[in-house]
Amino acid sequence: MAECSMACFLGIDGGGTRTTAWLADGDGKPLGCAETGPSNPLKVGFRAAEREIMKAFHACLREAGFPISAARASRPPLLEAVGAGIAGIDRQAAHRPLLAWIRRHIPARHYLLTTDAAIALAAAVRDAPGIIVIAGTGSIAYARNDRGKVFRAGGWGIPFDDGGSGYDIGRKAVAAALQAFDRRGPHTMLLVHICRHLRLRNITDVVTQQLEQQQVAALFPLVIEAAGEGDLVARHLCDDAARSLADLAIALLKQANWMRRSTPVVTSGGVFKSSILIRRAFARHLRRFAPQARVEMLEHPPVEGALWLARNLGRERS
Repeated sequence: MAECSMACFLGIDGGGTRTTAWLADGDGKPLGCAETGPSNPLKVGFRAAEREIMKAFHACLREAGFPISAARASRPPLLEAVGAGIAGIDRQAAHRPLLAWIRRHIPARHYLLTTDAAIALAAAVRDAPGIIVIAGTGSIAYARNDRGKVFRAGGWGIPFDDGGSGYDIGRKAVAAALQAFDRRGPHTMLLVHICRHLRLRNITDVVTQQLEQQQVAALFPLVIEAAGEGDLVARHLCDDAARSLADLAIALLKQANWMRRSTPVVTSGGVFKSSILIRRAFARHLRRFAPQARVEMLEHPPVEGALWLARNLGRERS
């Protein structure tokens, strides 16, 4: 069993699909890792988000060999710092109550609650200047300049924003299938793929399904599959998503006055990971406006950025 006297750090990455937590010692050595369900409070509610965060924390403790009771009762606290990046938390109405809840239920000396985009950027470039573009269930871009000032674009949520996200692509795939059924749009194999996936007898039955956001986003792989089979409608949807995501990065390059600068633009999230077609189209659209931008895939999981921020916070406050 691990010693309760050691100073530990907790990093949490909470998104619309899953919650990942890492527990590490002062040297950054992993002690426990866990993955649970979604914890974006704007999408699943505060109770559900809190439940998944706590499940992830407790799972980390068990893997590390710490009894849960010891984590609550130890003095000083077992955790030196908690760094949490939670999707949707940049709204003050969401940030304040969730931070208060974390303080009550996860004992630590210091706390940092920020967005999932901020921890992904930390995982990509630490405290150096750069841009992160995330496309998962939702989408957002986040940047930090040489002086530490942060910028953001997108991420304003469904139904009004999140262009290029899994949800956006899934929604547009259903629309394309319905248009093909009406013969308002070109033929697409998405019609058959969606019916099979959702077990519909007819694509028009989709309008009565009351699909949740996750279910719509889960249609995105069908678009990738159809695009790989040469479906022109699916390929157009992929290109359209790539252009929307490139627009996020371009907006931040303009805000930071980096259009003629060699800047790292790091991509992350399931949409980018799943589709080389989207990755290539994203880079092509971006470089039309910013030829010197360095497009890269995120090499480290965002939770690593949360853990780095927690350790950094502990060093600053010690």
